[in-house]
Amino acid sequence: MKILHISAECYPIAKVGGLADVVGSLPKYQNTATTISQVIMPFYDTVFTEKNKFTSIYESELKLGDTIYNFRILTLKNNNLGYDLFFVDIPELLFKEFVYSEEDTERFLSFQIATLNWMLTWKEKPSIVHCHDHHTGLTAFMMTQSYTYEILSNIPTVFTIHNAQYQGWFSHEKVGLIPAFNFDNVGLLDWAGSINPLATAIKCSWRVTTVSPSYMEELKEDANGLESLLKSESAKCFGILNGIDFEVWNPETDSYLVKNYKISTVQSGQKANKKWLCTQFNLDVKKPLFAFIGRLVGEKGADLFPEVFKQALQKNAVSILLLGSGNKDVENELYKLKEEFEGSYNAFIGYDEKLAHIIYAGADFLLMPSRVEPCGLNQMYALRYGTIPIVRSIGGLKDTVIDISLEKGFGICHNEVSVSEITKAIERGEKLYKNQPKYKQIRKQIMGINHSWDASAKEYIKLYESLNY
Repeated sequence: MKILHISAECYPIAKVGGLADVVGSLPKYQNTATTISQVIMPFYDTVFTEKNKFTSIYESELKLGDTIYNFRILTLKNNNLGYDLFFVDIPELLFKEFVYSEEDTERFLSFQIATLNWMLTWKEKPSIVHCHDHHTGLTAFMMTQSYTYEILSNIPTVFTIHNAQYQGWFSHEKVGLIPAFNFDNVGLLDWAGSINPLATAIKCSWRVTTVSPSYMEELKEDANGLESLLKSESAKCFGILNGIDFEVWNPETDSYLVKNYKISTVQSGQKANKKWLCTQFNLDVKKPLFAFIGRLVGEKGADLFPEVFKQALQKNAVSILLLGSGNKDVENELYKLKEEFEGSYNAFIGYDEKLAHIIYAGADFLLMPSRVEPCGLNQMYALRYGTIPIVRSIGGLKDTVIDISLEKGFGICHNEVSVSEITKAIERGEKLYKNQPKYKQIRKQIMGINHSWDASAKEYIKLYESLNY
């Protein structure tokens, strides 16, 4: 069985969010003696593409409305990713220093058309085409409706919703960009008066998945306008929890860490990494260290952080370290707190991969008070490294973290996204930290939880096999 993943992101080539982590890991875990899993993505101007070499294996042209573009399919020389990786190179549209822009309708539609045009030339067609998020949302429509791709219409398609808030809307005035199809079926493209790639994918794909079971159920009540569609298509919808790459996220071998460790040495390992963080950011190593890693946006509850941190630092003997960027007003407010709470609080505005790894290894608690969290990977990284997650019970966070008040519980959960709820959760964390025997027991417990891609990859394979009659 041959699976082709189509995605706008893939780690380590181009990453904006969790989509890249999934597409960069899942295919590796799917590759078995009987399964070949491959990825195709746009060819961007990134550090990765600058530092590596590529081979052109196919050249042709595509038509986008009235414009003709030349394109190439490239492969990576010296590929050690664990799966075959292909790139669509359209210099005028895709070879940019950014992944997303305001011209994404043309950019990602051309990427999908080029992919399908190349697929037409394959002697052995893929058994499954697996598309990810709205950037690939018109692929299933074109495979089943566009005259050019009629030969591909019987290939089963799976579409994964990583975040339903982003749907790729564009005007019906651009319908001519899509390769010719029977216009009687134009309704498949429409949702609420616009062409909606995410809605189209839900209608046209053979199966639809989300990145956690709870998120699938939540979308039926809150999907940025697609609730009724998901309810009506629920028979073909499944939630499959994401995993993490245990080879990349391994405290025993992680080259970013100050000191590596395993379950039996977590105390000394965590202590060394925490000491490094506290030295770098002028924090008290004796206090429990609470950290946040991620985008400073409303979805993550970041707009509440300035007030949350103020109250938590005024009331409790804790340290807080933040790594992230996003809303400029929030960034500025968080930066100002550094002077007021010098010695107890610090922030790195931006992103640094090494620092992120050391925070997972050195912090005592990881904050994730998300309003929306389809799956969440940060809490899984934290568990793997022995850092206790403090989460809002929603989406994948609800599926992966059990509150310490419950049997076999190991995390701290809250139900609302509010200043009072988040500060209370931090207070619970401080109380747990003071109970060192229980704190140390939980730390060892969570490092033994297996959230690798093994189980999730098998679930996807099972889903593919049910379609590949």
